[in-house]
Amino acid sequence: MTLPEKGLRSAEWFEGEGLRAFSHNARMRQLGMNPEEHLGKPVIAILNTWSGINPCHMHLRERAKQVERGVWEAGGHPLEFPVSTLSETYQKPTPMLYRNMLSMETEEILRSYPVDGAVLMGGCDKTTPALLMGAASAGLPTVFVPAGPMLRGNWRGERLASGTDMWRYWDEKRAGTISGADWTEIQSGLARSPGTCMTMGTASTMTAAAEALGLTLPGASSIPAVDSAHYRMAAASGMRVVEMVREGLTIGDVLSPDAYEDAIRTVLALGGSTNSYIHLIAMAGRSQISLSLDDFDRLSREVPVLASVQPAGSYLMEDFYYAGGLRGLLSRLRDSLHLKRITVTGRTFGEDLEGAEVYDSSVIRSVDDPISAEGGLAVLRGNLAPDGAVIKYVAAEPSLWKHTGPAVVFHGYKDLQARINSPDLEVTRDSVIVLAGGGPKGGPGMPEYGMLPIPDKLLREGVRDMVRVSDARMSGTSYGACVLHVAPEAHVGGPLALVRDGDLVTLDVEARVLRVEISDEEMERRRAAWTVPPPKFERGYGALYYEHITQANEGCDFEFLSRPGQNPEPNAH
Repeated sequence: MTLPEKGLRSAEWFEGEGLRAFSHNARMRQLGMNPEEHLGKPVIAILNTWSGINPCHMHLRERAKQVERGVWEAGGHPLEFPVSTLSETYQKPTPMLYRNMLSMETEEILRSYPVDGAVLMGGCDKTTPALLMGAASAGLPTVFVPAGPMLRGNWRGERLASGTDMWRYWDEKRAGTISGADWTEIQSGLARSPGTCMTMGTASTMTAAAEALGLTLPGASSIPAVDSAHYRMAAASGMRVVEMVREGLTIGDVLSPDAYEDAIRTVLALGGSTNSYIHLIAMAGRSQISLSLDDFDRLSREVPVLASVQPAGSYLMEDFYYAGGLRGLLSRLRDSLHLKRITVTGRTFGEDLEGAEVYDSSVIRSVDDPISAEGGLAVLRGNLAPDGAVIKYVAAEPSLWKHTGPAVVFHGYKDLQARINSPDLEVTRDSVIVLAGGGPKGGPGMPEYGMLPIPDKLLREGVRDMVRVSDARMSGTSYGACVLHVAPEAHVGGPLALVRDGDLVTLDVEARVLRVEISDEEMERRRAAWTVPPPKFERGYGALYYEHITQANEGCDFEFLSRPGQNPEPNAH
């Protein structure tokens, strides 16, 4: 259906003879806009997460100009809005603390201003889910423009992977196998261009999920940030959103239960980030669609890992793009996807995949020759994680997939930093390192502490992986036998708070079990002696966060944002 121009939402601000319409038009004249430049045209909000301290998005100020070009070309009127930037590399304690803030900002900007549609520009880990959560709540025609991955890193002829090789070489430096000069050279070669991490970390996982949901133009998530195809995609996205406004196609029409299931399948086939579990559950909640850890685990047993991209594979995102990109990978999953659902293109998901091919089967494997026969991500339960925990076992040593060992417990990150490398720490390669206090409230913000460091003395013995358990998250670029997102978290009295040094902890990936080998009676005795820790925040946004944040298995959203209900349109007259 094509909407008549008089049906534009923005017309509520600009049409009519009242004083408010006069004022709104007068201020457009103040902005230098003639009436024919905006009246009767779809007004498109461009939400740009560029900032001077976000290297993942350093090119988005320029890309916004290409989006504007596309909007003008299609007969719309673009308005750029600077919104919060969530820089994974700099924002402390973690940008996860502020994901919901950006989602609120996104929703309220789209609700409160005279806009008919939106282009969302982001890519760094928390930015994608934050923008999409807010846009889902706002409900307007929306297209997402992924920032794109950076170019491959380089050091002495070796291709470096941002994040993954940082962790790897940090361990080697601590073990004494590389020098300080080597480390400095690696620092200069790790990240060579604008764009997000070029591994299958959280950034590339979530932009791929956005494409699988149908919220980007086909192929958009795989394009390297500096490729000229990225410029063209940005302009085409601006053109398309204007058409969506005229067609009456909204983000709510795209985000269906089938779309979310296809996004999960995509994440699993990519060997994607564990963080996607939290974000997709939160995003589905904003769409009023029920999604749980059980859905992820059920699909994980059905979907093979096809993308050989670090940290679960051998290649990088630039290689993935040349091998056919996400469209190529999805072409190998066609039989399990919902091909008749609509996307932002106005076509079906199946039509968007027409002509997709894989050009290098070593990068994007066939279903007959997968990296792993199952999805590589497992949901664990047991007396240590009644509400679930996750592990990216495909990035861990297989010998550790079933393991029982004595716990070495740290209560909070400062305790971990203070004692992990102590020569007196009683720890062996068979120990299970446990961090309690890294969850949504305890972190605070559920920081990426979950790739717990291997003690220096074990590194010097050649140990490079061991079982680690926490209620924190870890970077999607990380690897190892790290059990994450233990729920409920220790800070609210979850069983992780009750584990003591020497308790035997069992991990069994195949059985999907995580437990501590103590009796129920002993657990209850310890729980009775446990005391509630004080809140982390006394005022401000932190206090709002602390009071309303949900647990990891519920998406870490604010309850008042994910609940059902509609807000009224603002009275623009």
